[in-house]
Amino acid sequence: MLPTQPSAAAETLGEFRWAEFERLQTQLPPLFRHVFADPAAPRCVVVVPGLSLDPEVLAKVSGARFYEERMLSMLMLLRFPNTKLVFVTSSPIDPAIVDYYLGLLPGVPGAHARKRLVMLNAHDASSMSLSEKILRRPRLLARIRQAIDDRTNAHLSVFNATELEARLACLLGIPMYACDPRLAYWGSKSGSRESFRRAGVALPDGEERLRDRQDVLQALLALRQRNPDLRRAVVKLEEGFSGDGNARIELDRLPATAGDGALESLREALEPEAADMQADEFLDKFDQLGGIVEVWLEGDRIHSPSVQVRINPLREIELISTHDQVLGGRSGQVFLGSRFPADRRYRAELHASALKVAAVLRDQGVLGRFSIDFLHRQNGNDQQLFAIETNLRKGGTTLPFQMLQFLTAGSYQPEAGEFVTPLGQTRCYVASDNLQEASYRRLGPEDLIDVLVQHRLHFDNTRQRGVVFNLIGALSEFGKLGLVSIADSMELAQQQYDEVVNVLDRETAAG
Repeated sequence: MLPTQPSAAAETLGEFRWAEFERLQTQLPPLFRHVFADPAAPRCVVVVPGLSLDPEVLAKVSGARFYEERMLSMLMLLRFPNTKLVFVTSSPIDPAIVDYYLGLLPGVPGAHARKRLVMLNAHDASSMSLSEKILRRPRLLARIRQAIDDRTNAHLSVFNATELEARLACLLGIPMYACDPRLAYWGSKSGSRESFRRAGVALPDGEERLRDRQDVLQALLALRQRNPDLRRAVVKLEEGFSGDGNARIELDRLPATAGDGALESLREALEPEAADMQADEFLDKFDQLGGIVEVWLEGDRIHSPSVQVRINPLREIELISTHDQVLGGRSGQVFLGSRFPADRRYRAELHASALKVAAVLRDQGVLGRFSIDFLHRQNGNDQQLFAIETNLRKGGTTLPFQMLQFLTAGSYQPEAGEFVTPLGQTRCYVASDNLQEASYRRLGPEDLIDVLVQHRLHFDNTRQRGVVFNLIGALSEFGKLGLVSIADSMELAQQQYDEVVNVLDRETAAG
């Protein structure tokens, strides 16, 4: 099943009429012209940061229920003096974490910002989508509505958009600054490959719109027939997240034909990327969601850059940033973090390819922020860039760039491929969503902030460099947190990052 179908959760809530959602979305262009463009304009942003993704795939991500905290970067919007923020979560966020973010606001007293911040939650830590939790709680929904002072200058901001978020926007009576959920196909693995072909951008050999494991087997055998020297391939679920929906396969472990026993050979040869997922579970999920098969790209040097793009309500395409992704996991497919900006060798080509793909997506009606992942392969002097997938949502590279942008008031300069502050200084960062050690469970949110301040690693607004933490709520339960190390150069950013890791290791060492 491709993600153009409504989720089971949406179906249980009854029939949804899209006409009201379409009417609300027509309010976005004038809102963008008159409110988004004016930092002093009154506005209200309702943030619902839940991950409306397949719960079984999401469950493979350590501390996934705390990923709502990644959108706490939106609190930086409170630097605008007439902006009100309504931030809704599944569970309460520790007040120390909220204080930490408000303390980062440049030039705005924390007390002034706090008066314009409304924190609400569903008191529900279950795997159900946050949007569904809200929809099933009419009193919580009413409190959100009451917090919106003026619907003419308000909009909904979400991590990713499904029918659930569209329903929520309609019940709140405000537009959603995100892609129409009915266009979700273009963010699927199959839809990504189709958009790359239309854009004339190179992509790995493979096959899409596969329905089940039998299709996977046939596609793998076809790949090997086209390229007898091919050693590996990758199988991807349509709705994979952070690489945990991928599985690698050694092709020499498959039989020559799809005869008796071939499916058993497929099961035995498959290596799911998610640490606690077995091949049977992966194939069952593939039978449910469908997906694609691609060749496993190999070379002397392989990098995984990405580009953040935004199509605004005026249908203008904006290049936001480039990154080199830091990957890990069993076979190096799981997103762990990023380095900004991407390597200078292929930065310009990333821009050009991303703009081509974005133009195709704009023609399909896509709106909002998304990222396009690539692979850069180098064999000797030969270099090639391949488009891999498009994520029509916010993601792991969204928060760090937002923090850089909000903290420095700077901007990305596509011509140079660099971020420049108002004083003309360049800034880089090293970021991670997966800094994780069992010993870090010894720290709670307040302990972490104490350590940060005592070792003078806190972000310094005067020098516009330092470290910002996220995913703080996951620390004491999972020993996991994220951080963004911002500095004048990549080398200094990496030094700060390494210093933070060393400090945390020392502070949590058994004594």
